[in-house]
Parts: sequence; C-alpha cells; structure tokens
Amino acid sequence: MSKSMRGTQPTAAVFFGGRSSEAEISVITGMYAVNLLRGTRYRVLPVYLPPEGGFLLGNWRGVEEFSRPVKGTPVQLLRGALVREGSKKPLARVDVALNCCHGGMGENGTLAALLAWNNIRSASPDLPESALFMDKVLTKIAARGLDIPVAPAVCVTEGEWREAPEGVQGRAQALGCPLVVKPARLGSSIGLSVAHTPEELADAFALAFTLDDKALIERYFAGKRDINCAACRIGGEVKVSACEEVFSGGELLSYAEKYEEGKDSKLPADLPEGVAARIAAYTRRLYEAFGMRGVVRADFLAAGEEVYFNELNTVPGSLAGYLFGTTLAEVRRFFLALLDEAVRSAPPPKRTLTTGILSGKVFSGAKGCKRRGNFV
Repeated sequence: MSKSMRGTQPTAAVFFGGRSSEAEISVITGMYAVNLLRGTRYRVLPVYLPPEGGFLLGNWRGVEEFSRPVKGTPVQLLRGALVREGSKKPLARVDVALNCCHGGMGENGTLAALLAWNNIRSASPDLPESALFMDKVLTKIAARGLDIPVAPAVCVTEGEWREAPEGVQGRAQALGCPLVVKPARLGSSIGLSVAHTPEELADAFALAFTLDDKALIERYFAGKRDINCAACRIGGEVKVSACEEVFSGGELLSYAEKYEEGKDSKLPADLPEGVAARIAAYTRRLYEAFGMRGVVRADFLAAGEEVYFNELNTVPGSLAGYLFGTTLAEVRRFFLALLDEAVRSAPPPKRTLTTGILSGKVFSGAKGCKRRGNFV
C-alpha cells in the first residue's frame, strides 16, 4: 500500500477519450466513473485524451462539456505523477489509474504500457491482454487455445481483397451464407455488416476497410442471441456476473441499439441452466488464464444449445458496473473495490540487474562479435 493510502487521501486518475471511433462513448463512461467516484475516499482526477493527442487535466462535470472544444490543463505522465507540459514539478501524484478509453490506443495496451512505464498502478487490464483482445483475429486464436468454441471465420486483409477479390470471395463463401463482416480492431458494432450475396459482401468489405486494414468474416447464425458476461478480481477472488441478454430488432446488434434506441436487455438472461453455466465458465477461464485485473466483459452468441465466444472487452461500456450492481450506490462501491484491489495487490518492485558490460570488454565474449574499430 502506498504512503498516500496509509496517510492522506489517495488519488485516482480516470482516463477517457482518445483517437478512436468510440471516443464519444468513452467520454460517457469516463464521466460516469468520475462523477460516481467524486466525494469518496479517493481524490479523483479526470484526464481527457483529445483526438489530436496528449492529455488534458480538468474539472469537468458533465458530458455536455465535450460537445464543444475542450479546455483543460495540458499534462503528461512522469514518474508516478501528472505534471504540466514543459515542467517537471508534479501537479498531483497518482496512486491508481482507471482506464475508460474505448478502442484505439486507449484500449489496445498503449495506455496500459505508458502507465506502467511511469510507475502508475492501474485498476484496468495490462498491456498483453489489452493488445490481444483488441484484435478479433487474435482473440479467436486465444479462445481456441483455451478450448472455448468460436464461430467459423476467416481473416482478410485489405491488401488481399484489393489484389485477389475472387479468391477472398471464395474463402468467405465457403463458410456459408449469410456472413458477418466486421473490422478486426473496432468495437461498439461500428462497421459491422451482414452479407447475403457476393455484391453485399463486396459492400461490406468496402465499409470495413474504410475503418481498418483487416477484417473478420464469420458465419451468421439465424436466431442467435447476444449474451454478455463480465468478470473482475476483488479481494483477490475472481467474480463472474450473471449473464445478460441484449435484444436486437435486426440481424445484428447495432451501434444505435447499444447507445441510442435499443430494445432493452434482460439480466439475468433467460437461458437454459447448462448454457448459462458454460458462458460463465468460459468467461472465468479467459480471465484467469491471462491473470487479469480490473473488469472485463465477454460477449457470446447463443444459438440453441450451442455457445460461441465472440469478443472480450478490456474496457467495457460503463465498466460493466451495471452487471455487478443495480443501484448507483452499488456501482460506486464496485468501482471503489476495483481501485482498492489494484492498490492492495500492487507487487513489490523487482530487482533490475546491471551487467557492467559497457565498462568492460564490449562484445569480446562468445555471445558477441570481436571489437573491430570504433563501430560501437
């Protein structure tokens, strides 16, 4: 536990925004977390990532403040603190960070790595799992390695589609029709299409490749159900939520249905006991296999008695608080528990070795080359 946790009020920095097609949703999640954590045992620092890059520190109170040019203090991370740009004097020490960035470099491990490099403990997943699960193609490889079923699929790059469209059409249609086409590294249903014909498949690729240079093509399951299940680690114990079913009025759960005019959801989902148990077990397996911390949400497709893992969100919408609490007070306690767990479980620093090779006979050993001239 840090000195500030033992003595004065600890500080939690909440990061949101970024250069991403999901940045606006990130603002909603970020300000939701900020406002719930205000007035608690943590001092809360809202840190906004503008799309042009950098960090802004501010005292924003609502999402409406981000519908116009955002004003704040430009800051950067430096050795466990936020400092004003161009200065080395800390504005605030940071005991723990909470990542609310959906998509882009906020969710793909870049922010996680930057926090780690600056010795800031995070209450969100680390770089390896963030990078892996940001890519839906790599996600399928990981799931298969854990014996978790996934829908039949093929990966297509923009270059392959441009150079050999007929071959790509053939590979895709071998899965059967209709097909789902999705950008490999986007979320929130952005860029998803269902293709029933070769012409629709070409249009779906055109859309996907305006947003990403890699696309995933999956078999579409008529009558499928969209099921979510979240996992977190609190008090050293992995906890798995009940399954939630999100309803859709079309072939796919769209962006508008998720965030604007959805047909609602049901928690817990009305599923056969065996199906719900398998989904919960798969979610736990993913979380534990990667030694995660923070909260993640796994999305599945249920088709009859069959279950297919779809994707894992390392920064889920609203941080999946609604899956662990039914009131704002319960969600606030959940967020506090995530912060507390991150600080409590911070590992002691490990020793870094210094070999001394630079002050000796450089490259003269069996593993190196002989010194020749002044090339080093």
